[in-house]
Order: sequence, then C-alpha cells, then structure tokens
Amino acid sequence: MSDLLFLAVLFAPFLAPCVVLGAAVALVRRVRKQRPVLVGRLPGIGASALAAVMAGAAAFGAYSWGVMSGFYILDPDQMCAAKGVPGDHVVTRWTLPVSAQCVTSDGAGTELVPGWVNPVIFACLALLLLALTAGTLAAVRRCLSPRRRG
Repeated sequence: MSDLLFLAVLFAPFLAPCVVLGAAVALVRRVRKQRPVLVGRLPGIGASALAAVMAGAAAFGAYSWGVMSGFYILDPDQMCAAKGVPGDHVVTRWTLPVSAQCVTSDGAGTELVPGWVNPVIFACLALLLLALTAGTLAAVRRCLSPRRRG
C-alpha cells in the first residue's frame, strides 16, 4: 500500500495538470450547453463535481510537488549542498504546511520547497470545500423540489 501511495505522490505533479485541464474542458462544455446563469443561482451537481475534481487535483499536484522538492535519495548533507547551502546541515520536514529546510549549525535555514506550493494548496482546498458545499446544496435542492410532469 505504501508503494502505491509513493507512486501517486511521485506522478501527481505530472498527471494533475492533465486532470485539471480535462475537468476544465468538461466544465466549459457543460456550462455552454446550459441556459444563461442568473446571478445568485447555485451551480448544478455536475458543475460542482467538476470544480471539486479540478480543485482537488490541483491541491494534490501542488502538495506532491512540494513533498518531492525536499525528497532526495542523497543524504541530508548532499541534499543541502545541492541547493548551495554551506556548512553542516540538519533537515527538518513538515507535512502541512509543506516544508523541508536545511538548517546549518548556526541556526540559519534554507527552504527547499518553492514558495508558491503552500498558497496553492490552501487556496485549492478552500475551492474544494466551496464546490462540495455547492454540490451538496444543489443535491438537497433537487431532492426537495417537486417533480415536474410533462
């Protein structure tokens, strides 16, 4: 199971843009087929699901990019030396927010994870939550509305 998780994290930075692009194309096609959206109207279940897939894929892709940017097969000294950090090193890692730092013996730290990773993760998680909430409200609205007969 851990091997499968490792492979998912390893390939996510490359596959996530494909998933986001595919969901975006499907979302645009869905929106173009529908009648004009009124201001204040909630999106439908399908549009909310596509938005949730896009946000989730983008968040997981950014997360795995951040995790893999601080992961090397080299030992910590070689990893930090590859980034140009002089002196003795200790590597510290955090899961969320994603962080991997080379800390020298005098206490100076150099971040290995790019600065854009954590803002993208948190923004996409917020969009994911909004899309799931809108989808849930649309499903409840559909269940509570009277059935039309034609």
